[in-house]
Amino acid sequence: QAVSMFTSYAASFAAVWYVTETTGSAILLSAMSICAYLPQGILSPYGGVIADRYNRKAVIIAADMAVGLVSLALGLFILVGDVSIAAIMFMVVARSVGQAFHGPAMMAAMPMLVPEKHLLRINTLDMMLMSVAGIVSPALGIMLYEGVGFHAVMFLDFAGAALACLALLKASIPSVHEESAACEKRHPLVEMKEGWDALRANRGLFLLIVLITLGMVSFGPMGSLYPLMTYDHFGGDGFMAAVAEAAFAGGLFVGSLIIWGGGRRLALLLAVSCVAFGLLATVSGLLAPSMFWAFAALCVLMGMVCAWFNGPTVTLVQRNVAEEKMGRALGFVTAAMGLASPAGIAIGGIAADAIGVAPFFVIDGIVCTIIGIALYLPKSVRALDESSAA
Repeated sequence: QAVSMFTSYAASFAAVWYVTETTGSAILLSAMSICAYLPQGILSPYGGVIADRYNRKAVIIAADMAVGLVSLALGLFILVGDVSIAAIMFMVVARSVGQAFHGPAMMAAMPMLVPEKHLLRINTLDMMLMSVAGIVSPALGIMLYEGVGFHAVMFLDFAGAALACLALLKASIPSVHEESAACEKRHPLVEMKEGWDALRANRGLFLLIVLITLGMVSFGPMGSLYPLMTYDHFGGDGFMAAVAEAAFAGGLFVGSLIIWGGGRRLALLLAVSCVAFGLLATVSGLLAPSMFWAFAALCVLMGMVCAWFNGPTVTLVQRNVAEEKMGRALGFVTAAMGLASPAGIAIGGIAADAIGVAPFFVIDGIVCTIIGIALYLPKSVRALDESSAA
């Protein structure tokens, strides 16, 4: 999975840079990010049903291989000179669909493979792998993109997916099936509702997910506008864009190391992460165009605090939902974030084109800060930390 992650990051960065370099449009970059999130947001609840109903290893392999084949096809199109924005958007949509099935199956398997006290560590390890991929892959992607061609990055992605699938064939990944003979005859919507009810059963967890979703509306535009911030505000090239991405990923790695030892007050950590990211984003938007390297340093810090967000969110769900409903519950969490991000990205793309990408960073950073403060105010959310401490 780590190999596939590395090659996927390289392919994604190459695709983003192609759109940035050829169009320079915040709206197109935002549309690309919406394509990356929206299918996942819509389909993740169904992906959770599939993860709970069928063999999780088979689901992971099928999702990986399908995305790899799409990259192979796109690479062939590029090689014969038929590359287009539409073809790149199709690849992005295909990745999002694959992740809608891959993510819930992988996350739902973790509580059965790892003792509860180590769940945060394993989710943090996943974040560390993502951060290392984020450091290495942009450089690899831009090197192949500039040195060999866009098609080479797509072929590499296919090779990574194929290798990951071959390795998974030997892995033992457990699945949980409810003890009901009629389970497979039930309508998927019925099973989706059970995942929803599993989240609603814990008021604090449900409220936390709602507030995190609002946070994702604010955070979503940032990821899609990082390359444009480098290109438009700082006048950077592909190398500088790769540096900014690698700096953010390096911060993710450092942040992951900080929480590697575990933690009990995960809801508080989420709130701190949101507030800190908002303040750092605001400062980034206030930098002069000549201060790219200060922006790169802030990218490290923003990556560091983002590492305190994803792992604790997944861990809190894994700790508070029954194993047989885990896939469906995580499917809804993934859907909430997947649908929130396109909404924020759509607003962000239009706003960034209207007022400029740097002023947008300032405004959006302030909104993130306010949401982070509100995150830890409800008593039921704070109770999640109290029960963990107990």
